[in-house]
Amino acid sequence: MECVPNFSTGDPNVVKAILSEIQKVRGVVLVDHIFDTYYNRLVATFLGEKEAVLKACLEASFAAVRLIDMSKHKGQHPRLGAVDVVPFIPLRHTEMRDCVELARRYAGTFARTTGVPVYLYAEAATSLEKRDINWIRQGEYEALAEMIRKPGREPDYGDPVFNPKSGATIAGARNIMVGFNVNLDTPDLRAAKRIVKELRKSELSRYLNAMAAYVPERNLTQIGMSLYDYRRASLSRVFEYLEDLADAQGIQLVDSEIVGAIPVAALADVAKHYLRIKALDQSKVLEQSIQRVIDPQTSEKD
Repeated sequence: MECVPNFSTGDPNVVKAILSEIQKVRGVVLVDHIFDTYYNRLVATFLGEKEAVLKACLEASFAAVRLIDMSKHKGQHPRLGAVDVVPFIPLRHTEMRDCVELARRYAGTFARTTGVPVYLYAEAATSLEKRDINWIRQGEYEALAEMIRKPGREPDYGDPVFNPKSGATIAGARNIMVGFNVNLDTPDLRAAKRIVKELRKSELSRYLNAMAAYVPERNLTQIGMSLYDYRRASLSRVFEYLEDLADAQGIQLVDSEIVGAIPVAALADVAKHYLRIKALDQSKVLEQSIQRVIDPQTSEKD
C-alpha cells in the first residue's frame, strides 16, 4: 500500500529527521518527498506492506510531534496540526478495507501515545460530514480550540481538548490522488484566486480541490490542486482549462509540477491527448509489461 503523510513544516532539519524515521523501517521505500517554506509543509510518499507502513508512519509522526510547534506555524496551505493528514491508499493486492483498518489502528495508537486528537476522514470516516477533509479543517488550527468542543465535531480518537503544540491530526483511507500544481506568470495572488474561483464553478470541481498560493522564491503564483479522479479530471484537461481561464486575464502558464508519485495511466492520458495516439494502454508501456511478467496478478488498475 501507499502512505502520503503531510507534516506542517518546511524546516530542512525537521524534514530530515522525519524522513529518517521512515527510511529506518525495513520493508518501506520512500519514493518521493517535497517541502517548501510558502506552504510550510512536507509531503512524503512511501510504499510497503501493511505492518511496515504503519510502523513508518507512526515513527515519523512521533518525530513530527516532538519537533514541530504549531503555535509558531504559519503557512499558506490549510492545516490542522503538526501531523496534518495521513492517508492510506490501496495499491497492488490490497483492498480499501485494509487501509480503513490501518487508519483506525494508526489513529488509536497515535492519539493514545501522544495525546493528539485524531479525526477519521474519507473512506474511514465515522460520519458523512467527516468524509470531507475541508469540513474537518474549517477554521484551521487557529479555530481548533473552539471547533473541537462543538457537538458533532469531537475527534474520533483522543479527548476533545485543544493541544496547542500539535493541534489535531486527520487520518483515513482513500484512492490514488494526483497532486498537480500549475504556476502562473504573475505575482498577483488576487488574480490567482479569481482563477481558482472560476475553476470551482466548473464541472471539473467535482473531481478536484484547488487553492491559490504565492511562491516568493520565484515571485509568481501557483494553483495547487488535488485531483481526486484523474480519469475524469485528466492532467491535460485541467491544464487546458486553466490555460483558458488565465488567458482571459492576460496571464500565461509558466510550468507545472507533480506532487508525490503519479500513476502511469495519468501520464498515458496526456500522451493520448497531445500526441493523438489512437490506442494506448498499459500494454504499450514497457515497464508495465515487465511488471506483469514478474507478477502475473498485476492488473490494468495497478
